[in-house]
Amino acid sequence: MAPAVFVEQLDAFRAERLAPIVAAGRVSLADGAPGDAKRLLQVALANEISVAELAAAWVPRCVEVDVKIALARQAGDEAGHFQLVAERLSALGFDVASFKAPGANPLFDYLANLSTTVERIAAGLFALESIAYAVNENFMAFCERRGDAETVRIYRDFIQPDERAHQQLGRQLLDKYAVGPEAQGAAQAAVAKVLEMAAAGRAQAAERMGTACFPGC
Repeated sequence: MAPAVFVEQLDAFRAERLAPIVAAGRVSLADGAPGDAKRLLQVALANEISVAELAAAWVPRCVEVDVKIALARQAGDEAGHFQLVAERLSALGFDVASFKAPGANPLFDYLANLSTTVERIAAGLFALESIAYAVNENFMAFCERRGDAETVRIYRDFIQPDERAHQQLGRQLLDKYAVGPEAQGAAQAAVAKVLEMAAAGRAQAAERMGTACFPGC
């Protein structure tokens, strides 16, 4: 299959599998979305540092220079998001110095062990960042309903444009590197696995927190 055709089909597959994750957040919004903004932003803090570390770890494991640059850019962007969220949490009264980086996580363990460039592009830039963008939209609506205009501004003006750019970069790189049945099969499997694991993980977290409107990476 031509790479451009494959990426179009993969995009449709991603949208189909992402829809229930987004819908869960909308149900929480319709139900009044209980939750503490400081607690939910700590989820964002954990996600941002995890993705920054993941992208940075992948840089030396890829031989393709354009992929190295894309991942390095992503790592820097996610580190910037961490700082933005940390500053917002400080303004809300949270002691950021007390924050500890998250421990083992099944999704990030899976991502860290991907062995090919095309899998990393598909799972990270293409799938994971699309989840982040979509769930952040629900989180912004959650914050807006609570009158937290500053958090909405941070996401709208800084975080979301970066997440969108990462997705677009992932799509461009897949169009270049998802060539042939083996690479395309690996990319499809990686996207499916990330969305499956993310859906399960977010459902469990939603039970603990009482809302599915928490942010992504």
